[in-house]
Amino acid sequence: MTFLYGKDGPGYLATGQVTCHDTPGHEIPCAGSGQDAEYRRGIPWPQPRYERQGEIVLDQLTGLFWTRDANLGEFPMTWQEALDRVGQMNRARAFGFGDWRLPNRRELRSLVSHQTRKPALPEGYPFVNVFPGWYWSSTTAAISTAHAWYVHLEGARMFYGGKDQSFLLWPVRGTGTGAVPATGQALCYDAAGREIPCHSSGQDGELHIGRPWPQPRFAVGKESVLDRLTGLCWRRDADITRHPVSWDEALTAVAGLNLGAGGEQGPWRLPNINELESLVDCARHSPALPSGHPFEEVQAAYWSATTSAFEPDWAWALYLDQGAVGVGQKWGQHFHVWTVRDGGKGLS
Repeated sequence: MTFLYGKDGPGYLATGQVTCHDTPGHEIPCAGSGQDAEYRRGIPWPQPRYERQGEIVLDQLTGLFWTRDANLGEFPMTWQEALDRVGQMNRARAFGFGDWRLPNRRELRSLVSHQTRKPALPEGYPFVNVFPGWYWSSTTAAISTAHAWYVHLEGARMFYGGKDQSFLLWPVRGTGTGAVPATGQALCYDAAGREIPCHSSGQDGELHIGRPWPQPRFAVGKESVLDRLTGLCWRRDADITRHPVSWDEALTAVAGLNLGAGGEQGPWRLPNINELESLVDCARHSPALPSGHPFEEVQAAYWSATTSAFEPDWAWALYLDQGAVGVGQKWGQHFHVWTVRDGGKGLS
């Protein structure tokens, strides 16, 4: 299996979105919309995406192996109980393997399709017992270390919940193809949020699964910054409107930026939600960006170009203070605008 990223191709996953929608949520032609489904950036999904191997399923996009049963635990459990349950699977060599783990937040999000809902999984998936609710990741929330990240499979939101609460687990194994970058988390924490030794914890901070970050991660120009992890080029000024705007206003502002630049270094675009999320460093918060990042005018939350399939009059947003992925109603002046373009044209 071959994976291209950085200078050879995108270093992040496509969202799966193939339709465009206006502010009230009606489907519209994509041409000239500036939306996710017009550009369809990211590593394209193979067809078929999944290969069933008995009670294990290979995701041919990421190279990760998932249990076919998406609810092996049968009932919700606390974060530590979920980690312990995976440890029990390994001691028993469940399905013939002893290297199962609780997925980190990027591995868990890699399953998501932004074109579908209830559940937000790619069409034709071979999984059984998929529950339209919250699933634990092995990644602690840096903003509140007594919490861990989880993903809601009904609609694809990602937030963090108290480790003493009870949610579902979906085990994964394998190191993958490199399509999913590491999260950046390097420490481990117990259920009370206290730092602990990582050895044998099964946490993201111990395993560091995912494509390693290049050092240095960013190449800096006068007006733009190349992220060498993903191959994306971001505007160094992370707030082109200087105030929160509606989703339509965000798309219009990006179009105006391209006209003002004469298109020479364009086209800038409003990033899709996977492009935005790729910037997050799960070891940090307020903002959840890598230490020493070169960006200016960083704000708390940003619009993406990706419509919510759950409610098409809403669009996806990145809450950068926390690193969370949520939504906002398109008509509201909720979020700021940060632009991106493909890195092949170089820095400006």
